[in-house]
Amino acid sequence: MDSKSIEFASLLASRLCHDLLSPIGALNNGIELMADEHDPEMRARCLELLAESAQTSAAKLKFFRLAFGAAGGFDDEIDTREAKTAIEGLIGTQGRVSLNWMVDQATMPKSQIKILLNLALIAADALVRGGTLLVGAEGNEIVVRAEGERLVLDPELKTALLGKTGEDALTPRAAAAWLVHVLVTEGGGEVQVSEPEEHMLLFGVVFAA
Repeated sequence: MDSKSIEFASLLASRLCHDLLSPIGALNNGIELMADEHDPEMRARCLELLAESAQTSAAKLKFFRLAFGAAGGFDDEIDTREAKTAIEGLIGTQGRVSLNWMVDQATMPKSQIKILLNLALIAADALVRGGTLLVGAEGNEIVVRAEGERLVLDPELKTALLGKTGEDALTPRAAAAWLVHVLVTEGGGEVQVSEPEEHMLLFGVVFAA
């Protein structure tokens, strides 16, 4: 492993830690409140909040393990149901973002699963006020579409997705986008990104036949 690989791994780790800080911090705060709270109703509410934070933390860890890590072992193919479950866990059950899953294949190459998950992560983050996340894959194409009242795509992420960011200029925020670019390039494909217009943002990946 060279220094560039180590640096990129550090960026991914920083992104993961940033996203886990909030739910784990809530767990810590909830435990502190429980220690000082004696009212039965308030203790019950604290337990509810602790359970929600624990569920959120576990869901994010499962997602990041599949999107960034070596989940699935060394097999070339991953069950697409694992990807769907990971995305459902990421967007949660609060109804802010709904998932429209349009993947018919039972399995996909591990690299394509990672591309799909990281594009879904970027698109979900862009749905500032919630909306619908469509994830589709067929043949040599992957499509992720975000639809909502307000869409915000950081220019840094678009630049990284298109491979126009210098490696020395990468930040943890753009790590997932750069990972997509690297995996797509290695697979002989191309990333396409639309401008967020008319409440819709579209990501497409096309691989050579």
